[in-house]
Amino acid sequence: MNNEPIADGLINDELVAGLIALTEAAGAAILEIYGTDFDVEVKSDESPLTQADLASHRTIEAGLRRLAPDIPLFSEESELPDFETRRAWSRYWLVDPLDGTKEFVNRNGEFTVNIALIEGQQPVLGIVGVPVRGHVYVGVQGRGAYRLSRTAGEPERIELDGRSRDDGSPLVVVASRSHGGERLEQYLQSLEATFGAVSRTPVGSSLKLCILAEGAADLYPRLGPTSEWDIAAAHAVLAAAGGEVWAVDGGPLTYNAKESVLNPEFFAAADGEYPWRARLPVVPEK
Repeated sequence: MNNEPIADGLINDELVAGLIALTEAAGAAILEIYGTDFDVEVKSDESPLTQADLASHRTIEAGLRRLAPDIPLFSEESELPDFETRRAWSRYWLVDPLDGTKEFVNRNGEFTVNIALIEGQQPVLGIVGVPVRGHVYVGVQGRGAYRLSRTAGEPERIELDGRSRDDGSPLVVVASRSHGGERLEQYLQSLEATFGAVSRTPVGSSLKLCILAEGAADLYPRLGPTSEWDIAAAHAVLAAAGGEVWAVDGGPLTYNAKESVLNPEFFAAADGEYPWRARLPVVPEK
């Protein structure tokens, strides 16, 4: 991601504080339902939907209308705007009210609230809340990334700067807990052949990119479908922490650049300076 600051000064401390509070409010709405005997519906793409997804969406939609009424909003749980409309947006909010609904249904806590500001086909600001853990990750283009941890008393702020890749250490890979498959297993084997020891950590939702931003892992290979809202906020956090996200063909991962909102398969890495493109093995064909 370009590290130049946002040109018109839209992103300031007041806006970020409002977004953090909004993310926490959406998380609280989710947790109210998390402890109940909730129903699970199935959407047309066969992904699960709960009342928690919708409660979070309503909370975020109302809050963003108050914070920045002039900026268009596109949420996973809203109607998909046609591309002719979207392509005219210079900036917009891209929201996944509850990423990791399968993790929510399985009650393992690995689900997130995601709010991103997209500008110039890149996420320039990202807020990722982890309601069960009381964590909020914040990343702003050109200004760094941090994690707020709210327990008893004042929130603790931890600055995030990823980690440098050490070729003498095992490669730590985060992988989807709910979406894997034979191609991913083949690729993990090829990583072992290239890098030697590979440690694998299964994690759900956009939390995988936040773990990279924290410096707890090196690489996330995503060989499977995702939508732009799934990763935009965490992409901003990781990039602001010094990491990188790119398509498996080596090109940049962009947003709102085509009619489909599906992402290409991609890699995310904690160390944005490491020569990953030269070192990574070829991805198996589909």
